[in-house]
Amino acid sequence: MPQKSILITGCSSGIGHDAAHALAKRGWRVFATCRQEKDCTRLRDEELESFVLDYEDEGSIAGAVQECLSRTGGTLDALFNNGAYATPGAVEDYPRDALRSIFEANLFGYFDLIRRVMPVMRAQGHGRIVNCSSVLGFTALRMRGAYIATKFALEGLTDTLRLELRDTPIDIVLIEPGPIRTRIRQNAQIQFEKWIDVESSVHRELYKSTLMPRLYAPAGKPDPGELGPEAVTKKLIHALESPRPKPRYYVTLPTYFSGALKRVLSTRVSDMIFGRA
Repeated sequence: MPQKSILITGCSSGIGHDAAHALAKRGWRVFATCRQEKDCTRLRDEELESFVLDYEDEGSIAGAVQECLSRTGGTLDALFNNGAYATPGAVEDYPRDALRSIFEANLFGYFDLIRRVMPVMRAQGHGRIVNCSSVLGFTALRMRGAYIATKFALEGLTDTLRLELRDTPIDIVLIEPGPIRTRIRQNAQIQFEKWIDVESSVHRELYKSTLMPRLYAPAGKPDPGELGPEAVTKKLIHALESPRPKPRYYVTLPTYFSGALKRVLSTRVSDMIFGRA
């Protein structure tokens, strides 16, 4: 059997890093990409094939796809869209550029990359595309609006693409983690400080009493129901290797819980529950 290949984004740490190593051990040829060359250098030292792919840079996406195809002779069996970041804050406090920036990274880059690999998968007659969403792809919580907006949009476009691909040998799948041990909170601190003017906000007290203590909590303090990135990798392996992958995979208990509540409760009751989180 020829070795299967996969392009994975966001491999510098967390979910992408774990998935890259796990799939390589299972015999996949893994192209583990990162936004920064220094992280790619580290991954190459870990014996992974790695090069730069930055979702916010169209040229970087095009170059990464070309690099991948040049190494495989023009084929690619799977894509795992994983890299993303959060910009905490109240919706009315987001400047336009804050929303533009996060959509470039968390949504536009995903589908730019998908469009570039689709012709390859069509030509070879098979392919798997897995998009990493979130419990926040179908559940809204306060102070997370920008990230939630990108993930709701990601789910909508992924579901639509799945319908459009029904009669093709290409599968598109959503993975919906909940709290996973990654660096997303530390990375979110940078975005929060860049875009949110706490002192001028009408939500100043909420920021100081609720958001900031959690955002700047000491590293290592887990969220309720938090799992390690290997929990996502386990679902990813099923999505990639099952003859008939599921359309979506929940990962953590909070995701299963939120999914169940959304199915049975009215919007008014859901707002009462999730509005306290």
